[in-house]
Amino acid sequence: MDKIRIALAGNPNVGKSTLFNRWTGMRQHVGNWPGKTVEKKEGTFKYKGQEIEVVDLPGNYSLTAYSVEEVVSRDYIVDEKPDVIVNVIDAANIERNLYLTVQMMELGANLVLALNMNKFAREKGLKINKKQLSQLLGVPVIEIEAVDDTGSEELLKNIVKSSQAPNIVLDRLEYGNEVSEHIQEIQEILDEDVPGLDAPSSWIALKLLEDDPEITKKIEESGNGQRVLKNVKKMQRHFNDVFGDDADAAITDARYGFIAGLVSESVKKPKIDKVTRSDMIDRIVTHKYLGIPIFLLIMWLTFQITFTLGDPLGGYIEEAFGWLGSTVAANMGEGFLTSFIVDGIIGGVGGVLVFVPLIFILFLVLSVLEDSGYLARAAFVMDRFMHKLVGLHGKSFIPMILGFGCAVPGIMATRTLENERDRLLTMLIVPFMSCSARLPVYALIVAAFFSAYQGWVIFSLYLLGIVVAIVVAAIFKKTIFKGMSAPFVMELPPYRIPTVKGALIHMWERGVLFLKKAGTVILALSVVIWALSSLPVGVEYASQDSITGQIGTTLAPVFAPLGFGEWQATVAIIYGFMAKEVVVSTFGIIYGIGEDSGGEATAEEAAPDEQVSSETSEGSSIEAAPAEEEAAPEEDPGFIAVMQELFTPLSAYAYMVFVLLYIPCLATLATIRRETNSWKWPGFAAVYTFGVAYVVSLVVYQGGLLLGFA
Repeated sequence: MDKIRIALAGNPNVGKSTLFNRWTGMRQHVGNWPGKTVEKKEGTFKYKGQEIEVVDLPGNYSLTAYSVEEVVSRDYIVDEKPDVIVNVIDAANIERNLYLTVQMMELGANLVLALNMNKFAREKGLKINKKQLSQLLGVPVIEIEAVDDTGSEELLKNIVKSSQAPNIVLDRLEYGNEVSEHIQEIQEILDEDVPGLDAPSSWIALKLLEDDPEITKKIEESGNGQRVLKNVKKMQRHFNDVFGDDADAAITDARYGFIAGLVSESVKKPKIDKVTRSDMIDRIVTHKYLGIPIFLLIMWLTFQITFTLGDPLGGYIEEAFGWLGSTVAANMGEGFLTSFIVDGIIGGVGGVLVFVPLIFILFLVLSVLEDSGYLARAAFVMDRFMHKLVGLHGKSFIPMILGFGCAVPGIMATRTLENERDRLLTMLIVPFMSCSARLPVYALIVAAFFSAYQGWVIFSLYLLGIVVAIVVAAIFKKTIFKGMSAPFVMELPPYRIPTVKGALIHMWERGVLFLKKAGTVILALSVVIWALSSLPVGVEYASQDSITGQIGTTLAPVFAPLGFGEWQATVAIIYGFMAKEVVVSTFGIIYGIGEDSGGEATAEEAAPDEQVSSETSEGSSIEAAPAEEEAAPEEDPGFIAVMQELFTPLSAYAYMVFVLLYIPCLATLATIRRETNSWKWPGFAAVYTFGVAYVVSLVVYQGGLLLGFA
């Protein structure tokens, strides 16, 4: 038999992705659904020699046409017709999860039910008779634990069996006489007038009665649907007369009635709801007064762990690039090509890649927090604060948290917000979250000025980003986005211990984007910066006479009131607009990071006595100490010396604040353009974030001077 094609479907946070990762491991591909901005994950694995292709469908509560994710899922079931759909169900919330099950049964899907999180169900006192449930639904029901192998063999065996002998389930559904009769009437007219539909006519009839716009349009375009649509309108009026409500509500009630019957037959509930372990933890973690301090403590620990573990690892990468730079320089000798490879490529890209350990460790910690169920609590805790003070939906905090990794997925995550004004507003404030691309800039500067308080200083920047985002949101909410948000309703998944494999896969999925960027955008920009730093012909590389130096010199006075009016700092900010990592690679190219620690290349060009030499805007010479062979970039004494010449501690902090808040990178602006389908909002975001960054940095620097800081 050819490979079996299966899809994983279920509500959000039921363990679908955990199961997908366990089955496919690294044999998976992440992309977007055709024509959509919804993430698509697919992979393959083998079971007893049989190849199985699996697609992880977006998490949904239903299959209506209200969200892109729902449309993607049902279109896949209808158009692609997978051999088997594995419906992963949270056993602790089985009644709610079965609503999606019923909708997939209406589509005629060949289902296998995987009951996950059974220990949480038992903690709540639920006793599920899976044999009875299976008989009532007409599909296999298997108990599994997605985090380990429990039930895995039985589930796979039933998937193979069901692919060979599909489960017919349409006749199992019951809606009551009134609803069933009218569905049947519409179905018969459909079969006569519009035969050959790509989905069961009973499902089309249901969707027409529910006034589903996509299905209605499809029938209209068929050319033979007039009698069908006329009768649908007649039935809808009839439902209104009989039930005192529209057909949509009547059908929803009928589904819940069917589910209530199923549950009463197959699930025993305790007379009094039990207090679970998750409930007890939530009493502390989501406490009215303790919730926010606990959240801040966890974020502070995140950055401490990131720097404690990441710094030494970065040293090894720096050592490798230092060796590579000096080896290339020693073998090729001085010249234009050597400068291109050593200064442009190794200095630019290498200066950014040394921060890979920091970024991967940050993603790993965020993955553990997300997989454990804590991040959903963080959003819940912040809702109380954001809703009352800012008037913004607490759900907006999830995209903001994702923005700590990268603003692009954070902006895409705003699709979960139903209110369009909230969605636009959240898109505009997500770029204030300090993404991983800014981390290398902080690491470089705190090593030069705040080495004893690295974790605290960087924590303050992350906190400042949140505060500025909330203040800006409050201002926008009272001006251009007036109106209160809907009350916050969000599912809090049970706490669970993240799997090592799952956390590593999540870390890799996010971190690899940084590596790809280093190999494409940053490499290209490094070459551009190198060229601009080498021209016009004959000037000293990366000197003030080069094009780069001239651009920086022209614009530097704009930033002088902020404390960093030197041309080198200005050039780094300008190029950082393309991608924030480029701020560091620009410094790397200008000052020759990547070869100093290895020894000779740029040092020979810059100063015969093997010391780094550069010029400030005032024309003074900076002499850096000879580099030690195994120094990380932020530990490179030559680099630290030029940073200390370029900035004071106060201006260095103001510079980091500016980098934190100023114009989002090109990829982020392009994502806002794609999500809003307009250049108006990315243009607005670019202008207003520059203004905010300028004002806040000005306040930090000038305020610091008034208070006596230097």
